[in-house]
This record gives sequence, structure tokens and C-alpha cells, in this order.
Amino acid sequence: MKALAVATGIVFWTLVLGTALLAFFPGSDAGEPVAILQIEPATAPGDGAPAAPEAALPPEESEAPAAEPTPPAQANGNMELPPGFGVPSDAPQAPLVEQPGRGTLVPIAPGGQSEAPPAPPEAPDDAAPPEEDPDQQGAAPATTPGMQQAVLDTQAATPPPPPPMPESETGSVTLSAVPVAELVEESQYGPLPKVAADGRRSIDVYARPSRYAVANAGDPPRIAILVTGLGLPDSPAGDVLKGLPAPISVAYGAYGRNLQEGVSRARDNGHEVLLQIPLEPNNYPTVDPGPHTLLTTLPPQENMKRLQWLMSRYTGYVGVTNHMGEKFEVTSASLTPVLEELKRRGLLYIDDGSVKDSTAGQIAGAIGLDYSVVSVQIDAGNVAKQLAELEAAAKQRGAAIGVVKATPATVKQLADWANKLEGKGFVLVPVSAAVRSQRQS
Repeated sequence: MKALAVATGIVFWTLVLGTALLAFFPGSDAGEPVAILQIEPATAPGDGAPAAPEAALPPEESEAPAAEPTPPAQANGNMELPPGFGVPSDAPQAPLVEQPGRGTLVPIAPGGQSEAPPAPPEAPDDAAPPEEDPDQQGAAPATTPGMQQAVLDTQAATPPPPPPMPESETGSVTLSAVPVAELVEESQYGPLPKVAADGRRSIDVYARPSRYAVANAGDPPRIAILVTGLGLPDSPAGDVLKGLPAPISVAYGAYGRNLQEGVSRARDNGHEVLLQIPLEPNNYPTVDPGPHTLLTTLPPQENMKRLQWLMSRYTGYVGVTNHMGEKFEVTSASLTPVLEELKRRGLLYIDDGSVKDSTAGQIAGAIGLDYSVVSVQIDAGNVAKQLAELEAAAKQRGAAIGVVKATPATVKQLADWANKLEGKGFVLVPVSAAVRSQRQS
């Protein structure tokens, strides 16, 4: 009997312990998540019969792990977890989706529905309306070449008035820095000069006004000065022109920074502007005038692309002058298409006189291009002597052009010389006036 009682006790406690283990760890051998029995608290007296406890859901119907870690003190329902039963912090997060129309990311609930954040509280009736997104207000799109042309076409309806004639040839006059829309053609490179529908050209509109653009008997000899070397990587500072008499013309290259700003400032001070383009020298590429140099080894269409790139760097110039070009200017087959393009676009051409056998004059005469060649090249070491040679050339021909590279020293010498020029019986005129008067004579 004693042995039977012991065996019965062992069987009883084995069944109790087995039942308890199955209640807390069903399906654990299959790797399923542990289900926690939830026991509803007893109802208060008077609330009716206590509700039956909910049966535990089978593993396949149990809730998915929460997106955010649950503090160890609490778990599903109101039941506290025993030690060691906290939800792991690396539980998988619910995927995020963009909430339509609100631009915010919200998690997807286990059932597949997005858990949208609570709607913001409604503003009071007297609250100011929120600022609208510029994109929702019809903000202007980015400017395109076609739109730039449309703006220019609008400006063309009211072209700016021509600059007034200064009281004297050296008087103050501001040349408008705003490009005339009718003289601008948008290209793949940028704005290019063109002849307006009414025949106006850049040489007509952007030139500094002068009483001596027309040659008349009894006029004093006309002298024009062209200052070059601006708008290049090694150019002097923009204030190098300070103190320079306004009728003196200036030439900018195509490689400097803020070119349009420099050109506009020069025109504000009354100087007309020319574009200086690089032409192939004899020893190219040992001596390289710069990118997009026009070359005799290139076909005309390729040189035309380079020329248009150079011409598109800024607007407001009356014409073009050369930078180097000992080989290019003597090759008429290469130079002719270039000068024809300048004429077609309403520009003049100034040969700086550095090429002895240049064919520019012959070509310009044949096609009717506004053209002139520099009479005297002025260098920093012989400014006074070469200015005297320029005066002599003007007396002999009625008009003469000198060219000088911009440096602070030469600009000061030019200013001092120009102040005495009228007393010698000469008149200082812009380059465009000298070109026009020479053609007439």
C-alpha cells in the first residue's frame, strides 16, 4: 500500500506539472511565439456575472509583433510579464508608406492599412491662413531659352530710346546696359546679335553718339582709341578704366568672369564696347590665344560654331576685333565666312594692325562690311611717341585709330593726353564714329 501511494503521488504531480507547462508553452517545440494567457479581472459587485475568460488564440491567429518595443513592465492587455519575457528591442518594424496628399510617412498596420497620424487640431475661425507652398501657387518654372526669347519679344514692343547726344564730344552720356530685344537672337550657346526687322544694327544702337560720325568739310581730324586686354584671365581689375575719357572705346575678351557686368559698367560710363576674338597665330599651339580659337585647319562650319560661342558671352557690343591671328587673317578662305557672319549680324570689324598681310580689308570692301584698320599700335614703353604718330596719321587721313593694352600706367597717360587734344585741333571720337566717317570719305 505504501508503494502504491508513492506511485500515485508521482503520477499526480507529473500530470499537474505537465498541464502547467502546456498552458504556458503551447507549440514551443515548433518555434512558434509564446502565447500569454490573459485573465480578465473580476467584475465589481453589482456589474452582473463575471465574464468568462477569453480563450487564448492559436499561434496562427495571434497578433503580429508591435512595431515599437514594449516596455518590460507591460505586454498585451493588462497582464504583467514575468522576468525575461520582455519584447525584444530588435523586433521587425512595420514598413513605411507615403500618405497620399500629405507627404508624410506612416507605418502599415498588421492588417495592411496605414496607420495615419492623428489629424491636426482645427484652427480657430480668426486664425491667419497658412502660407501656401510656392509650387501650389503657380510659381514660375525655370527659365528656358524659349522663354528668354519670349521676354525679349515683349521688350521689343517698347524699344528703349536712343542715348542722347552729349553736350560735347567728351561729355557725359550713359549707354543703356539693357540689351535691345530686337537685336538679340537666342541660340544654343546664348544670346547672339542680329539685325532687327526694321534694319537697326548693333553698330547703330550700341554705339556712343558722336557729331563726327558723318564726315563734313572743315571738321577737325578725328582720333579714336581702342583699349584692349579686358575680359581675359590675366586682365587688370575692372577699375583700370577709371578716369579714362568716355569717347575711348574698350574691347573685352570672352574668357573673364562677370563679363556682362564689366561690359555694362563700361557702358554706364559712356564707353562703347567691342568683342575681342582669338584668331590662329603662326606658331599655334605653342602660342595659344585661348579656347574656341578660330583655326585655318577647321572647316568653316566648325569655326562658325566657335565664333557664335564667343559672340554669346555678353551683349551690347558694336563690333569685333582680333586677338592675334597672324595665320588666320592672311587665309582668306578661313576669314571670309567669319566677316560675312559679322556683316549679317550687324557688327563692324576692327583689324588691330598686327598682321602685315591681312586680307580683312579686301574682304570687307567686297562684302560691304563696316571695317577699319588700326593706324598705330601703342605699347607701354613708347606711349608718348606713338600718340604723336597717331596725331600725324589723323591729320593726313582725316581719321585714325590707335590700339593700346589696358594697364593703369597707359590709362593715366591716355587721360592726360586726351585733356590736351582739343587744344591741338583734334577731336576724340569713339571707334564706331571713326569707322563710319572713314567709309564716307
